[in-house]
Amino acid sequence: MIIGKLWRTLTAQINKLANLFWTADPIAQMQYEYDLAVEQLKGGREGLAQYRALVERVLRQVANGKKHVTNLAAKVKAYLQAGDRESASRFALELRKAKEQLTENEGQLQMHEAAYENNVSKIKHANRKLASIREKISKYDAELKMSRAEAELAELATSFDMDVTTDFGQIEQVLQEKISLNRAKARVAADLSGEGIVEVEREQAMEAALADDALRDFEIEMGLVTPQTAGVTEETKELGPPTRSKETTTES
Repeated sequence: MIIGKLWRTLTAQINKLANLFWTADPIAQMQYEYDLAVEQLKGGREGLAQYRALVERVLRQVANGKKHVTNLAAKVKAYLQAGDRESASRFALELRKAKEQLTENEGQLQMHEAAYENNVSKIKHANRKLASIREKISKYDAELKMSRAEAELAELATSFDMDVTTDFGQIEQVLQEKISLNRAKARVAADLSGEGIVEVEREQAMEAALADDALRDFEIEMGLVTPQTAGVTEETKELGPPTRSKETTTES
């Protein structure tokens, strides 16, 4: 009784392990069963070919038997026409045996032909079933992979909850702060770039005015223009080159 319980327990555990492997990869299991069926079908086709060889042999026997019966009937007629009844009777007996053998062979041929055709139909049906199984394996494989991908995407979408209380939410907040800081730096740089523009413009205007005055002083000094035409008064020439221009005018 104890041994029986132990055996049933062991059998249950083995069955549990077998079910575990069975359900671990059902596509691989289906492919294995399909491969086994294909191998069995190959064996069946080889057996069918051998059986067809038997049918062909019986078919030849029937054909030869018909020829033999025809030849014997011709001999019987010939001996009868020749008046040799003894020879005719001997060939007539052989003809009867040949006809009996032919009838038996024709019966076997009919039986073997029917069996062969049935086996051919079975193998054709098995081929169609295997083709259907192969399509199902491909279909289930694709559907299983798609369902796994959908499940992973659903789990991923749940894990990627951008709430601030989650790690991903905190990471997103840090990124947004960095982006805001970078934009703030760019705004400050743009605002600071406008400082000192007025001073620069004033200095440039002053340098332009000084350059224009220097040019007019040069023209007056060279006699190209007079102070009157240049619009320059004596009071504006108390320094530098204007003094020299006045002396030059007095000497002349």
